[in-house]
Amino acid sequence: MFKKDEPSYNLEEAEAAAGGEEAETVIAAGVRVDGNFNSRGNVLIEGIVKGSIKTDRDLKIGEKAKIYAAVAATNIYVSGEVQGNIKATGRLELAETARIFGDAEVKILVVAPGAVLNGKCSMIGVEAPAALDMEKEFNRGKNAKDKE
Repeated sequence: MFKKDEPSYNLEEAEAAAGGEEAETVIAAGVRVDGNFNSRGNVLIEGIVKGSIKTDRDLKIGEKAKIYAAVAATNIYVSGEVQGNIKATGRLELAETARIFGDAEVKILVVAPGAVLNGKCSMIGVEAPAALDMEKEFNRGKNAKDKE
């Protein structure tokens, strides 16, 4: 029934990997969750999740984790793979092993060299200038150079 060669799961190591804060919910390696997953506390995922993930606090996605879901949390730390859109009302941090295939809406974005973000990224709280205003500014600068 139990194999000796299967890796054991160490909760203390998982909590340390979650930034020192206690992981209130852990989806361990070898666990698969299908459906909508909602939490109010910190979540650590090392397994597979399909559906949606939402937490009011921090979400850590481990290096071997595979997420096929829309993801929303305050702060999100990704070392594994996410196929779906991400919304971080605080910080989205991508480790060098992170692979994101979907759009990201974030307040703060940190990307390590080697990380992959294949999608559109929007910054929360930052309004894009109107295209017309950008064109006017460009032409103003161009006209000033022409006069020189």
